[in-house]
Amino acid sequence: MLSTAKFLQTPPSLWPIQPSLFLDFDGTLVELVDSPEAIIVDPTVLSLLQEVRAGLIGRVALVSGRSVKQLDRFLGTAASDLAMVGSHGAEIRVGPNMLCSPARPLALQAAEQHFKEEFDNIEGVGVEVKSFGVAIHYRLAPAAEENANKAAAIFAKDNGLELQHGKMMVEVRTSGHDKGSGIATLMSMMPFTGHTPIFVGDDLTDEAGFEMCEAMGGFGVMVGPARETAARYRLRDVPAVHEWLAAT
Repeated sequence: MLSTAKFLQTPPSLWPIQPSLFLDFDGTLVELVDSPEAIIVDPTVLSLLQEVRAGLIGRVALVSGRSVKQLDRFLGTAASDLAMVGSHGAEIRVGPNMLCSPARPLALQAAEQHFKEEFDNIEGVGVEVKSFGVAIHYRLAPAAEENANKAAAIFAKDNGLELQHGKMMVEVRTSGHDKGSGIATLMSMMPFTGHTPIFVGDDLTDEAGFEMCEAMGGFGVMVGPARETAARYRLRDVPAVHEWLAAT
């Protein structure tokens, strides 16, 4: 059930709950930036992740629209200790074992070429190529929103791809999975199974994860300004996420 985020309370402490904790990356653990490749993860964030993982006896996973390869690059050696759901659920890795990583469809290569031809000459618009998706970012060119959404919607419909909206971006990606399905897969496995699932995320792409956690007896925590959401709790911004994790 959707609720208005401005009325949501701060989430309770993790330790009495001893949950399985799922964390989005962009806009949740790290601030959103103008270029998707310009992310720099502060060492204090890496230390915080390691501390929380130790406290929850390994029950921490990143759940992102980024590919696992991208997350590895941003997190460095800290990535090997974390379970990961990448590419909106298309990729799942636990420890060194990649449990799910299907073949990249040819339609995504065509999407990359099509979007670059259409938007490369528009200042402020960037095309991000992912393992299982292609995204058009228009944060620096808000006037391009309508054209970006239209181009992505038509391409997704014509090529059997999923249309995914996000913050100042739109993406075409492989279908049949989302962040919720990725969380459900991890919840069927040790060490996650048998514990209350909590998912923290900021974007529309995270709603499937909130809904899955609620359905499995847990809850979602939305990060950012008020909007309609399936999350039960809310944190105001990325620093508030860090404070909550550190306090728990």
